Amino acid sequence: MAVLKNIAATLLEAIQTRLRLAVNEIEAHKYLALRQLWLAVALLFCAWLGLLLTVALAVMLWWEQRVLVLGLFTLLFLGLAGYFYAALRRNSAASTPLLAISLAELQEDLRQLRETTHHE
Repeated sequence: MAVLKNIAATLLEAIQTRLRLAVNEIEAHKYLALRQLWLAVALLFCAWLGLLLTVALAVMLWWEQRVLVLGLFTLLFLGLAGYFYAALRRNSAASTPLLAISLAELQEDLRQLRETTHHE
């Protein structure tokens, strides 16, 4: 009976440690996500405004060829949008799932617990 109590106490301690690790992971992911969101919004606003002004300037400089200038900028921006879309998909596929480290640690704890119980 004492062995079972020791195993239960060890298991509860491991669960508590893993829950603390999970909370730390969630906090880190939340902070990173909020920071990236803020930076992305700022980047998009500045980039959009800069591109709008660049196109307006180019159209004014080459007024006689305005259709050609607008067409070239349209092709450029659509090409860049396609590139960034592909990069975003690759980045999303390569990201690690939330709590992956905690789940791996819990699986390792279970494996060690099974080994301990099989040896006794």
